Amino acid sequence: MPDLSKRSEAVEIMDDLNCSGPVIPQTLRELEFINKWLGGNAITLNGLNTVLSRSSTSTLKIADLGCGGGDMLMLISQRLKKKNIAGDLLGIDANPNIIDYAENHTKADSSIHYKALNIFSEEFKKENFDLVFATLFFHHFTREELVGLFTHLKQVTSCGIVVNDLHRHPLAYYSIRLLTRLFSKSDMVKNDAPVSVHRGFSRNELKEILSAAGITNYSLSWKWAFRWQLIIYTGR
Repeated sequence: MPDLSKRSEAVEIMDDLNCSGPVIPQTLRELEFINKWLGGNAITLNGLNTVLSRSSTSTLKIADLGCGGGDMLMLISQRLKKKNIAGDLLGIDANPNIIDYAENHTKADSSIHYKALNIFSEEFKKENFDLVFATLFFHHFTREELVGLFTHLKQVTSCGIVVNDLHRHPLAYYSIRLLTRLFSKSDMVKNDAPVSVHRGFSRNELKEILSAAGITNYSLSWKWAFRWQLIIYTGR
């Protein structure tokens, strides 16, 4: 029985930045399905609405870190168009094979483009944004990496940062483990889904990371199903 009282340091298959082959599209399609039907998309879009309600800008440069197949970028693009906001949307993922899938998946939307970038690279550090999104992404990193990342993002993001990530909880762990074993056709999803939950966060862990990064202006809310919605306000 895993010890869920602390974050796991286990490696996920998706952490292999050279991962390729049929497992990539199968995994990304299943993650899109999971986010749609377990409320993940709504959490991120609600965060977008909250930040937009505090901003009067008509043009936004937006990054989605760990963008996967680009499905969240498509939803963000649609929401911006409804609000008559011009969006320049950048999807970032360190695995070029994932970027290839995303480019094909979202090719109908000319406002979305991509870069295969490691977020700890010097090239990424030169980027700046109005809004940054990260959905089911930050749990891949250690506390120390996250402190450094949050510290950097608050300096290069002019409006806000919206994080949608996992609450580490026994019910979440055993439920996703059972569901993926029964229904998933992706070996990556079957392996990584429960590991991801074990690498997820408690409320206090997130608050401690934010404190260490010098971030005080934020809201942190628990959402179904076992997600944290973190909105950091960086408006200057």
